[in-house]
Amino acid sequence: MKIRSVFAALAIVSSAICALPLQARAQSAEKKLVWKSVAFAIVKFNDEAPKSWNIYHTEKKGLLLVHLWKRYLLVDMKEQEAYEIDPQTVKLHGEDVEWSTADKPDQPIETPDWKTRDVGSVQLVRFRLGKDGHVLELQIPLLINGKPAY
Repeated sequence: MKIRSVFAALAIVSSAICALPLQARAQSAEKKLVWKSVAFAIVKFNDEAPKSWNIYHTEKKGLLLVHLWKRYLLVDMKEQEAYEIDPQTVKLHGEDVEWSTADKPDQPIETPDWKTRDVGSVQLVRFRLGKDGHVLELQIPLLINGKPAY
């Protein structure tokens, strides 16, 4: 009788141990956020419109994922920081993308000359990529009450 209860206990413990990696994978997959395209946004690179671009947002306000040619940048409007994102960590799903903030690099890109202003119905964010680098300008739509929509 005791041998059966020991085997039963071992079976329960071993099945729990085997389930841990599956649970960890499921949790890491859950951390991937769906980023939706920002409607009516405008991007300028050195005062010109790039040929290939998009801006994505998530539920968290102030975080934008900017797709510029084959490059992705995470722009944190509150902290006035930008991070270069590995394009292989971003997965396209139709008009949306899937990306996890856990894949964010430790160090932001140097972004001097960061300027934010409200210009009518858009919020203008303009900063330089690197000390003497290119200038990126984002025009993000505002809500009717003047607060940021994204």
